[in-house]
Amino acid sequence: MDLVPALREPLKKVLGPATAKVMAEHLGLHTVGDLLHHYPRRYEERGQLTHLADLPMDEHVTVVAQVADARLHTFASSKAPRGKGQRLEVTITDGSGRLQLVFFGHGVHKPHKELLPGTRAMFAGKVSVFNRRLQLAHPAYELLRGDAEGEETVESWAGALIPLYPATAKLESWKLAKAIQTVLPSAQEAVDPLPESLREGRGLVSLPEALLKIHRPHTKADIEDARARLKWDEAFVLQIALARRRHAETQLPAVPRKPSPDGLLTAFDDRLPFTLTDGQQKVSREIFDDLATDHPMHRLLQGEVGSGKTLVALRAMLAVVDSGGQAVMLAPTEVLAQQHHRSVVEMMGELAEGGMLGGAEHATKVVLLTGSMGAAARRHALLDLATGEAGIVIGTHALIEDKVQFHDLGLVVVDEQHRFGVEQRDALRGKGKQPPHLLVMTATPIPRTVAMTVFGDLETSVLDQLPAGRSPIASHVVPAADKPHFLARAWERVREEVSNGHQAYVVCPRIGDEDDDPRKGAKQSKQPPEGDADKRPPLAVLDVAEGLAKGPLQGLKVEVLHGRMQPDDKDAVMRRFAAGETDVLVATTVIEVGVNVPNATAMVIMDADRFGVSQLHQLRGRVGRGSAPGLCLLVSEMPEASAARQRLNAVASTRDGFELSRIDLEQRREGDVLGQAQSGARTSLRVLAVIEDEEIIAEARQEAAVVVAADPELTGLPGLRTALEALLDDEREQYLEKG
Repeated sequence: MDLVPALREPLKKVLGPATAKVMAEHLGLHTVGDLLHHYPRRYEERGQLTHLADLPMDEHVTVVAQVADARLHTFASSKAPRGKGQRLEVTITDGSGRLQLVFFGHGVHKPHKELLPGTRAMFAGKVSVFNRRLQLAHPAYELLRGDAEGEETVESWAGALIPLYPATAKLESWKLAKAIQTVLPSAQEAVDPLPESLREGRGLVSLPEALLKIHRPHTKADIEDARARLKWDEAFVLQIALARRRHAETQLPAVPRKPSPDGLLTAFDDRLPFTLTDGQQKVSREIFDDLATDHPMHRLLQGEVGSGKTLVALRAMLAVVDSGGQAVMLAPTEVLAQQHHRSVVEMMGELAEGGMLGGAEHATKVVLLTGSMGAAARRHALLDLATGEAGIVIGTHALIEDKVQFHDLGLVVVDEQHRFGVEQRDALRGKGKQPPHLLVMTATPIPRTVAMTVFGDLETSVLDQLPAGRSPIASHVVPAADKPHFLARAWERVREEVSNGHQAYVVCPRIGDEDDDPRKGAKQSKQPPEGDADKRPPLAVLDVAEGLAKGPLQGLKVEVLHGRMQPDDKDAVMRRFAAGETDVLVATTVIEVGVNVPNATAMVIMDADRFGVSQLHQLRGRVGRGSAPGLCLLVSEMPEASAARQRLNAVASTRDGFELSRIDLEQRREGDVLGQAQSGARTSLRVLAVIEDEEIIAEARQEAAVVVAADPELTGLPGLRTALEALLDDEREQYLEKG
């Protein structure tokens, strides 16, 4: 956010090639500016020691402590058979706990001379356990001499704040601190990206001052000033990028699409056996207003599982077909594309039989296009697209291929945005004669600030009402290890649902075929392993299905569904389940999105701790879609006190997807959420926390809109333009890497 000549200086010129190489490889730092924006993670107060009592295992830590005692032992080993091996054991303390340091061989001489009892130092290393005691083996250390070089008196030394940087085993925090000390004078040349009026109006310090204060604070107030300022930089430059993207979109031409008064949409609405919810009507109005303008709509439609998003999207598609255009719906998987195609054709009835005998007067053709279709069917579908015969097209990534041509593409609907990048969105939009309108749908509720940060180039509509007739879902955690009889009861409940004429899902994290090695499976699990449950591989569909069919669910019709089955086989399994011929479907998360079987009332999720919070919420939304109440059982072997169990308890305790997405975001780092953004640059957040800094993001968005409206090219703000180029340069780089 800074890159001006002094800050563009390569680190190898300033710090030497060896240090620069480590910084580039391990921390991604290449220039003086990069290093100045590598902020401390936290600060140690020299007068107050780190708590040794709560050190994390297996992590690289930096501690400030005092040597309590040091002993040199000799021992015999294969390398030193005559008892000449040497081991130095140093015990350090901070008043709250003690920690053992060990040094071996030739490495003992220097610490033996320097680490005398009473000496205080910073130590860095990886925490391990030996003989049931925590220890650091061969830690790096830096002595804290109160009167080093006679510059620091003991008083100033005790009060100073020591910055501790995100470090690596190859480069300790204090080495980073020394490197930053070397380049800190260049901070004076950092050009300020914030407009003067904004900075003064909000009482923010200048950028050079913020950089000095974050790296060399004298007081805690300095740190607060610096962080407040740097958060604004991140939020504002990001929102400027998004505001410019929105502004550029409004400059593009688009064909206004208005439904004809007595056309396809009216005929469809007349067929509906129910009335739309207030939410569906309000969101539809927002969409129709956008479609009627002469620049492309860019709207994000987020709605709870089962809130009727597909119906809203279908009405938008029908409006476009009414006006003579074509509409396409892009789904992330073949199963989902087939499911959407089926449900759209069912909802439309004879209105989907354009060009056929018995088709209604305003009817159009609804075509499916996926990668696994046979050559003849595919040729036929491509012809319908090119001639305009097909008003509505539903498909997967296959729609993005060069061969696919449209007669007049008017609207693109993307289902489950987080599975498509901006590149794919743009490739599909490039198939219109003029840019088509865009509607993005997601059933993963997104907290408002994440929507503003990740999808900031889209306007947002929210559907939070469930349609009448949707039933409540009861969710419970089943602690399989602590209370095995609870699991037995879970299978009894499944049998009860089936005997009442209903059906059930059983979801597992893994498939279980030979391509699906458990050793790899353990690594792929979504959540970090905790406790003992990670010692076995995650449960697999094929094993669980076999065990259930021979055991607790013997006599019921059990089938499996997973992503590596042939598309025709998958479709056949789904059809049998939808028709009620199968009692229990044992599946992977392929059923997570869009599968609609109103008669399925129960779901058992095995190893539920291996799934993310929003994924569990998505899966649960597959039951309770009809008039009978739903039941979701989350099976886990995790101990009661583990973070994994707390996550599951949160899912069981609320049906509010927005509340859950907040919990999810607080438990993960923002990087994960922002990393699945459209193209990576969002992960450049260093001090801005998406949940905590909601106000800053909202205000930055408003300020950015004003600045861009007045000066879209930022000609009057060279510092801001430079910062933006740095951000977008990063973004382009990540585009190319992903390419």
